[in-house]
Amino acid sequence: MKALTLTPGLVTLADLERIYREEAAVRVDRAAEPAIRQAAERVAKAAQGSDAVYGVNTGFGKLASVKIAADDTETLQRNLILSHCCGVGEPLDSSTTRLMMGLKLLSLGRGASGVRLKVLQLIEACLDKGVTPVIPSQGSVGASGDLAPLAHMTAVLIGEGEAIFEGNRIGGAEALAKAGLEPIVLGPKEGLGLINGTQFSTACALVGLFDAWRLAEATLVTASLSTDAIMGSTAPLLAGIHELRGHRGQIEVARIMRDIMTGSQIRESHREGDTRVQDPYCIRCQPQVAGACVDLLRMAATTLEIEANAATDNPLVLVDVDRIVSGGNFHAEPVAFAADQIALAVAELGAISQRRIALMVDPTLSFDLPPFLAKDPGLNSGMMIAEVTTAALMSENKHLANPCSTDSTPTSANQEDHVSMAAHGARRLHRMTANLSHILGVELLCAIAGIEHRSPLKTSPALQSVIARLREEVPALEEDRYLAPDLETAADLVRSRVLVSVLSNEHMIKLGAADAAG
Repeated sequence: MKALTLTPGLVTLADLERIYREEAAVRVDRAAEPAIRQAAERVAKAAQGSDAVYGVNTGFGKLASVKIAADDTETLQRNLILSHCCGVGEPLDSSTTRLMMGLKLLSLGRGASGVRLKVLQLIEACLDKGVTPVIPSQGSVGASGDLAPLAHMTAVLIGEGEAIFEGNRIGGAEALAKAGLEPIVLGPKEGLGLINGTQFSTACALVGLFDAWRLAEATLVTASLSTDAIMGSTAPLLAGIHELRGHRGQIEVARIMRDIMTGSQIRESHREGDTRVQDPYCIRCQPQVAGACVDLLRMAATTLEIEANAATDNPLVLVDVDRIVSGGNFHAEPVAFAADQIALAVAELGAISQRRIALMVDPTLSFDLPPFLAKDPGLNSGMMIAEVTTAALMSENKHLANPCSTDSTPTSANQEDHVSMAAHGARRLHRMTANLSHILGVELLCAIAGIEHRSPLKTSPALQSVIARLREEVPALEEDRYLAPDLETAADLVRSRVLVSVLSNEHMIKLGAADAAG
């Protein structure tokens, strides 16, 4: 695969999603090289000078007052990396790790870190040849950078740590050698420049965003199916209602659901004479809830796109004014807030989906659907416990959606006395989106069973194509069977956008000017 050339400061969400989903190799636009070289030269000069410059010729954190001799700068940087390799827990998956490496390239490529071009070139080579550092997923508080995770990444660059190469987990030096690469000796500030930054948190948050957006798309399909399954009204989707409120996401969700349901015989069959005055909120308020979630995801997307293009280490080299200045761009508060926003959207999409499932399996509310959507109920339990599973997943996501950004704690002898907790705020999104995909998968199965119960009436042509696609892999539930594989298959179809892909582009929502719909 041809490497993706990225211009630091101008990278889009679509570019970043390609790195993640396609595991694309990355090259920094060579137009960035002069700035990178100038900053590295400024740091090299400072390392030989007598003035104390944090991280260049001093210790770190609370030890910043300790001056380091010029002859010891290489040892200083190596020791920094080794001492910070303190991550624990399950390794980060390779796709997210590669995205993290790509983000680090973008940050260094801004020409404000003072890291030599050859360091960036080694990261590029690792991405190109498939040397993927093993990154323990726990250990960052999201301030002073994602220190531990990024140290594990950097360890491989200096021939330490562990990496995955050709499917095997081996030592960093061995992985580099097998790939025909050589470890690097870190120069002044280079270790610090590599481990300061928000790239672990940002990568995990971006993955959460990409997956959440796919699932938000899928809810438009499952919600439309559920509306027809319970013979719900489409009057609450009328454009005038949503234009009077004005929220972009709400207006778009209503429009798309109207389009998806156009031509439904089921809908036309109960326009007249239906004794129900109003549907429950999980049907009637779908545009208001899903639309608000869409808007929230877009807000998070804007933050994360900016962060992906940012220089976030410390100190920063301001070449134009010939200064190396300590600041706090490593503090991941924006990422923490974005992760919390994504978590809220994921939890709410699951909450309203679960209520639609509960509606369809309850014979007192489902408008003549059989109890638990079972054929011969009593002898068969149908979707009874599948609904219970979604209740468990919904509840788990509610707990996980509690904010992480408000949970600061002082570290590093109170030098780092306010931290963002962005790392685990972002990392939890993977678990939450997995839960949501299973909730939506069960809704898909229930809604299609409900629509098939309305035969010979048919749903809309668009939704008929969705039903046909599911039935290629999951047969109708004529009698109770081992259901776990069906639930997993449905969740896989939701995650993969297979169901969404049967619809036209006009039926889809866009993340914004930078579209990460995949």
